[in-house]
Amino acid sequence: MSGPPLPPPFDEIGRRSFSFYPSIANAEPNEWRLRSATWSDVQVINARTAIDMWIPRQYIGPVSETDDPVLILGLTKELEYKDGVAWPRIRRVIEMPRAVNDRPLRLRSRLKDSGALAPVVGIRLDTRENSRIGRLLLVYTGVTAVLVSLLVLVVFRDWIFSAQVASEPVQNQDLGLTSSDDYDSVVQRFGPPARDEWRFDPDGTEFRALGYPKNQLTVILMGRAREELHYIGVMGPQWRVIDTAPLNRGGDSGAILSTLPEF
Repeated sequence: MSGPPLPPPFDEIGRRSFSFYPSIANAEPNEWRLRSATWSDVQVINARTAIDMWIPRQYIGPVSETDDPVLILGLTKELEYKDGVAWPRIRRVIEMPRAVNDRPLRLRSRLKDSGALAPVVGIRLDTRENSRIGRLLLVYTGVTAVLVSLLVLVVFRDWIFSAQVASEPVQNQDLGLTSSDDYDSVVQRFGPPARDEWRFDPDGTEFRALGYPKNQLTVILMGRAREELHYIGVMGPQWRVIDTAPLNRGGDSGAILSTLPEF
């Protein structure tokens, strides 16, 4: 007798292997198979180590449109494996040492509750000459602040408008790249990149970011080996997806790019 039907989007995964993005800490390698799924929890098993864990549905994101080179199941939070369950990963915060003269909060509160008087500080009245000099300094300070504010406003206005003008051609033009394009075809179209960086995932997937600051875009390549990296899309300002690659099976690479951290 067959089991109950899987809820979406797990009915698309079936018996195929997939990788989480971002990968789950303490549960490498990042190669999994779906064991069961309900409307509240998902049970997965590691294809190599046979680790069995439960993941709440609230942490499950979208599924990629293709499994070329690998099927991706997105996560809404960074998770870590502990006691058979995937938990949100907590980054420890180191408390800074307190300064020598800094009183503890409990001591200050005790002084406040006891009604102890604050120490008396002597105040010296300015003479008439000092008062006039102080007023002049105040006027000069105010005028200087106004001039600086106007200068900053002009500079930022020109910078904002120039950035908007520069970004409009990128948003509106058809990049004309597909998943069959590689590094050489991207360079042939846009020229050598000003920034070339790599990102390696534990499951063996490699990402390459080719930055073009003048065009305000970053071309993303993905694959299993350096000689097999192909185009999957373009990220724009604020690391937003502005172009995706059509995939062999239909759809595009938007699900992969939407979960890709900036690098």
